[in-house]
Order: sequence, then C-alpha cells, then structure tokens
Amino acid sequence: MTPTTTLRKTPLLLIPLLALALAAAAAPGDLLAAGELDAIKASGKIRVAVFSDKPPFGFVDENGLNQGYDVYLAHRLAQDLLGDPSKVEFVLVEAASRIEVLQADKADLVLANFTLTSERAQQVDFAKPYMKVALGVASPESAPITDLAQLVGKTLIVNKGTTADSFFTEKHPEVKLLKFDQNTEAFNALRDGRGVGLAHDNTLLFAWTRENRGFVTGIDLLGDLDVIAPAVKKGNRELLDWVNAEIASLTGEGFFQKDYDETLKPVYGDSVDPKSVLLTPEELEKY
Repeated sequence: MTPTTTLRKTPLLLIPLLALALAAAAAPGDLLAAGELDAIKASGKIRVAVFSDKPPFGFVDENGLNQGYDVYLAHRLAQDLLGDPSKVEFVLVEAASRIEVLQADKADLVLANFTLTSERAQQVDFAKPYMKVALGVASPESAPITDLAQLVGKTLIVNKGTTADSFFTEKHPEVKLLKFDQNTEAFNALRDGRGVGLAHDNTLLFAWTRENRGFVTGIDLLGDLDVIAPAVKKGNRELLDWVNAEIASLTGEGFFQKDYDETLKPVYGDSVDPKSVLLTPEELEKY
C-alpha cells in the first residue's frame, strides 16, 4: 500500500486529531509564544524574567533559590493566576536582555527591576508600576562623589542597557563610562578602583552601600523620579490587562508593604523611608 493510498483512506474525523497531536508535539516555547492567559494556564506555569545578581530585588541564594522583592511578587502572581505560588519558571536575565526575552517569547513577563521609560515603552508594554526609583551614584567613602561636577573627565561605572547608561550617555557625554553586562562585574570594578563611582538605581545602591563598608551613596537622587513596572510583549493585551488589575488590587490590599517588610527592610533597616519606594493607591491612579 502506498503512502498516497493510506492518506486517502484516513477518515476525515482523524484529521483534526492529527493536527492536535502535531500541536502537542511542538516546543513548549511555541505553545506559549503569545503569553496569553489560556496558554499560560494550559502550561501550568508563568515564565517570569528576573535578575540573578541584584539583591535585594532579584538574586539566587546559597541554596540555588530565587529570592528578592521582584521574586516575592512573582510568586504572588502565580498564586493568583494559577492557584499555586510555586508555579513560576524563573528566566534569569541581564539588564540589556530584558526586552529581548519578551520579543523572543522566552518569558511571559519581566519583573527584573524594570524602570519604565518612553523609549522602552516603544518596544514592550508596561503594566502599572509597583515601585518608585531614581538614579544614584555610589563611591568610596574616602573619595565620595557628591556632585556631578566631580565626574567630568572621570570614569563612571554603569550597567549596559540601564537608565544610568542612557542618562549619562545622552545628558553627560563629558563623563567616561565603563560598562558591564552583570551587576557583579560592575560592583567588582568599583571595589577595584576602575572608576571613581558607580551609577545605578538608588534603591539598589542604598542596599549595597549598607552591606559594603567603605562605600557611600554620595548622590542619592539624580535625574527624574521614575517608576518600576512589569512588562509584557508588545501587543499582549490580555496578559497586560490582567497584570494591571492585579497590581491595582495588590496595592490596595497593602501587599507591597508586606513585600517590602520581608525583602527590603532587613537590608535597609530604618535608613530608608518606605514611602520613598512604595506607591500609594492615589499615586497609582496616575498610571
């Protein structure tokens, strides 16, 4: 019997079943490409991009577990969407690859301490924010950087693809930038004296300088006050709407204060006012 004869004798009823079988054999990433709610629920997990080396927001602990402020939020989203806080697949990213993982359908959602900017919003869709942030500059306590004028002609360390990178590239070309992909590399460069300072989110620098004696956040508020928000692939309206409603609900119930108390306060202590980090329901209404 030839293959042609076999196909001719295949009952029409089996054709839809064959299509389903082929779909089931596709790679998981293909099935989840759109990141829509039904696809996420069918997969039994939500893929969330987070940092692995940015404590206390996203990091991998000594037991190989993801921890931090963003991770705490990811578990709650999994609980509310899938009924189980453990149904999260963490996708580890660098700052410069946060947009790429969404565009390549490698993650459904980015929670990697992602500052909302107009440039980024052209490439991904941001949901309502869950945190406030500004830029800061950390430097050695023995030679603190307290004013931008001290950076003219000097080398400043930044991470590629961050708001610090774009801020100094666009507005302060007189400052020499030494760029790194990973936070670990950047902070090691500061320790080694390869730059006079390091520019990053002030919320991260508050934690890092508190944990690393000999360094201070000499400039704690630089540029505009920004917000950090979840991001989804451009055009993924269904997931975006769900996350927007979730952020509004979580803000109203005081979830982010609990998140702060569990993940940030042990690091910040009383040195940071939670009101400078957390959004109130009234502030959230602006977005």
